[in-house]
Amino acid sequence: MYSCNSRRDLLVLLLSALIPYQSDAAFAFNKSVTCPLNIQRFATRASSTTSIASNEPFKNNILILDHLNINHEKGRHDLLKAFYFDFLKCAVDPRKEENLASGRNTLWANIGSNQFHLPEGKPEAQVFAGEITLAYKDIQPLLARVPEAERKLQGSKFQVTHSKNCNFLLVTDPWGTKFRIESKPGAVDTRGSQDGAPSEGLSMTDLTVYVNNDANFAGIARFYEVVFGAEVQVHESKSVKVQVGPFQTLTFKGCSAADHDIDIAHDDLIESEEGISNFGPHVSMYIADLRSSYKKADALGAIYVNPRFKRRAYTMNEAIDQCMFRCIDIVDPDEPAAGPIIKLEHEVRSVIKRDGSKYKSCPFYSIPEVCAKY
Repeated sequence: MYSCNSRRDLLVLLLSALIPYQSDAAFAFNKSVTCPLNIQRFATRASSTTSIASNEPFKNNILILDHLNINHEKGRHDLLKAFYFDFLKCAVDPRKEENLASGRNTLWANIGSNQFHLPEGKPEAQVFAGEITLAYKDIQPLLARVPEAERKLQGSKFQVTHSKNCNFLLVTDPWGTKFRIESKPGAVDTRGSQDGAPSEGLSMTDLTVYVNNDANFAGIARFYEVVFGAEVQVHESKSVKVQVGPFQTLTFKGCSAADHDIDIAHDDLIESEEGISNFGPHVSMYIADLRSSYKKADALGAIYVNPRFKRRAYTMNEAIDQCMFRCIDIVDPDEPAAGPIIKLEHEVRSVIKRDGSKYKSCPFYSIPEVCAKY
């Protein structure tokens, strides 16, 4: 039996009845869950998400946050190469290697099973309003490369802060985006890796997105539970952690623009004849059940098509054919009419194609058991 005490609870039941999950993952809508949704307090899983054995399936609808797309400064491949490939020792993805040789257009920088997609700005670089956490086996090689990186990146915003006896570095990229580099030898995703040579770094373990202090954090949590069937942790000090991999989180953290001297915005919308294009950063993630998440996003009016990209999904069938859809508005399922809490573009990908085979860009070696078949 379900007990419902709010409009959100009723919405959950209606969506649950209309769009049942097709896999055995422990999603928010299975029959064992009673309303209201189970938004967990922080640290209920934090200590248990540092690694996963290959024989222990990760049962969550969001399987991995595979890449962050952020623009670099046009014409400055030299800075891009010096930071991502020479200092961080990300691997050059062979699918974009020719662009490194030509010194223009998009590059992909790989770290384990994760990536940075780095298109050219128009012409400015984007400064991501948040913090990117990367895991390495050992931070000492990075420390040894700091003098050379400072020489190559002289005149930029590149900076490295390290306190003795600490196992992490605080790094600012040439344009101002913040990184946290941690020593975490076990943070290896055994489910797969990106194409090409191995990287020195192991994985992207967290992407922290800054939001205004007065944001509706409970609404953000409900969005990820309702639309994506994700496990969510709510911190009492105004932050939300969304589990997006066995040891990977997407964090929304409250702050003020004055705290970080940065514009707390994640969209750059430009209207054209084809529609409204977003040139802001976006995150890409693979999910186990694309069809059910599409239906839930569509029910909330959250489906978005970005004319900036060739792959576009205006309908459910097109989403299945393209193995993806996009959303940009994070809305509270309790109050969708209140509009977006924040705008952050998501490229939501399916591991599997309509014919049941694995999508070519998915970094997994094989299709996880939790994935729903079409």
